[in-house]
Amino acid sequence: MLYTEKVMDHFNNPRNVGVIDDADGVGEVGNPVCGDVMKITIKVENDRITDLKFQTLGCGAAIATSSIVTEMAKGMTLEEAVAITKKQVADELGGLPAAKMHCSVLATDGLKVAVDDYLKKHGRAPIAGEILSEDPNFDPHAEEEEQSVAAENCHLHE
Repeated sequence: MLYTEKVMDHFNNPRNVGVIDDADGVGEVGNPVCGDVMKITIKVENDRITDLKFQTLGCGAAIATSSIVTEMAKGMTLEEAVAITKKQVADELGGLPAAKMHCSVLATDGLKVAVDDYLKKHGRAPIAGEILSEDPNFDPHAEEEEQSVAAENCHLHE
């Protein structure tokens, strides 16, 4: 499995690793299928993320996507941060193998949980929406299987 230079850089030199002790919001998510676990802590001022840190136990792609998500979200409004998609994360890293796309869901879901945690602590309604990694029926590999089936179907018609 080949990773881009940027994925390897964020894996070997992850940014924003750690925990913010007096965090305004905390997000903890895990994927029971692959065993990856992520914790993200955020600081918020005027509904804008001013700082964030993460701890991830997982593969190189999980660490790299966690690292890049913290860089992407720093300085964003809460609404902008929860709108970050797994595709944007993969694109920012120069691509991810299909089998590792679920790692980007873990990173974006952790951020969503942290934002909603902040909002709930301040008596506000959550805004993040669907958290895929917490759905017991979520199959992180379903998309790659769909792509594989589609590719096989294309070859059948050639």
